[in-house]
Amino acid sequence: MVFDVSVALTWVLFLALFPMAFFWWRRAYRIVIKRDFSEVALKRGVSPAHPEKFAPYEAAINMIAGAIAVVVIVFVLLGRLDYDAWTAIAGSTIWCKFFANFILGRHAHPPAPKK
Repeated sequence: MVFDVSVALTWVLFLALFPMAFFWWRRAYRIVIKRDFSEVALKRGVSPAHPEKFAPYEAAINMIAGAIAVVVIVFVLLGRLDYDAWTAIAGSTIWCKFFANFILGRHAHPPAPKK
């Protein structure tokens, strides 16, 4: 195996799954167990008027994404997934989580009525 840019990016993606899964599970833990809604449905760093309304959706997004990341990590370490499969799953999970958080944040902050 020759060390080149694609190998480096593969390692970056794989090693980045560890902190991402940790932070996603930690956010879900804070929402579900600690009832901390300070990071729920943020839009430009601001919480919505009633974040507890959107907390179950935010927790579900984080739990699902964290679970998929952990499963990918375990399966890669066990050799159960080939390169194309695990990179596709990991990349799709990251993008879907970002889009889901973006959509939830925009839904929680409706546009102000026009005057």
